[in-house]
Amino acid sequence: MKNKMLGKLPKIAPKDVSQTENFVDFVDNCFQAYNGARLREACQLFAEKMVADDSVVGISLTGALTPAGLGISSLVPLIEAGFIDYIASTGANLYHDAHFPLGFDLYQGSPHLDDVVLRKDGVIRVYDVLFDQKVLFDTDAFYTHLIRQPVFQKKMGCAEFHYELGRFVDAREKALGVKNISVLAACFRNEVPVYVPSVGDSTIGMNAALTALEGYKIQFDPNLDVNETAAIVYHAKKNNMKSSVFVCGGGAPKNFLLQTEPYIQEILGLKEDGHDYYIQITDARPDTGGLSGATPSEAVSWGKINPDKLPGTVVVYTDTTIALPMIAHYTLSKKKSRQKRKFYKQLGSFVEKMKNDYIKTKG
Repeated sequence: MKNKMLGKLPKIAPKDVSQTENFVDFVDNCFQAYNGARLREACQLFAEKMVADDSVVGISLTGALTPAGLGISSLVPLIEAGFIDYIASTGANLYHDAHFPLGFDLYQGSPHLDDVVLRKDGVIRVYDVLFDQKVLFDTDAFYTHLIRQPVFQKKMGCAEFHYELGRFVDAREKALGVKNISVLAACFRNEVPVYVPSVGDSTIGMNAALTALEGYKIQFDPNLDVNETAAIVYHAKKNNMKSSVFVCGGGAPKNFLLQTEPYIQEILGLKEDGHDYYIQITDARPDTGGLSGATPSEAVSWGKINPDKLPGTVVVYTDTTIALPMIAHYTLSKKKSRQKRKFYKQLGSFVEKMKNDYIKTKG
């Protein structure tokens, strides 16, 4: 006689790995338990629900992903397929993203090298990624030159700032005769808004600070960033779409992506229930109280996640360099590209709608 509860559950019954037909089949049939099963669930959730036609997808990026090549291997293909609608990132990811369209080389190295020797030899190390320090100097010169251009001499939000940077980086791709090697360029082409919640905490921010010392007029407007990201989510929910968040790592980009819902509900007082689908890739523990390890169930208490949608949340305890390429490959193997949202040029109307609804509730 079967146990009633167990009888409702799928059995551990994997295929022989040599008999799996393709990558999707491999993930679906061989990742049966523990964090392997969570990774399978994340692949399935992203491909089957989060990138559905009725879902808006925001992704947060922390860690040095672009110098490790994940921009080229995973993020750009997802953007070009229409599977990412807006981004919250560390500035470092966008800074290092420019090395490739500028034609600079990064190398596979070792984390066990002598850093004193590397310093003497003018070599920079990001764990096991190595490059000549001249790459930094020349990338700094590139960004500083851009930020001195007339288009940047005003107060602007991050979305506009990165859209205009992306225009120049896209031109660099074309000048090199290459394609799809820059996240910023892909976001420009596809009008994907890009936000950096700690814009001064990166080399791009330091280059902007230099131009301010020189008398240039670049200023960043964090209030606009908060309103635009919340308005993207509000637009989705008011148009009967789902809000999906894909959190790679933790830190400020994670909270910036998730705080859109508390801002709508708690600060603006507009009726909302929280994000609908949630994937987090993390190696952080929840018991230390740090945001990077905070779970979806904890996020429910803040109004960030819809409590009715907790089954549509997955936390995978691994690092992004493992999980992101697999989720991207699984999704691109299983799903056809979808129509691009092209939110960047619609941000003004989104914010205006949210503002008008806020005024009505106060009136």
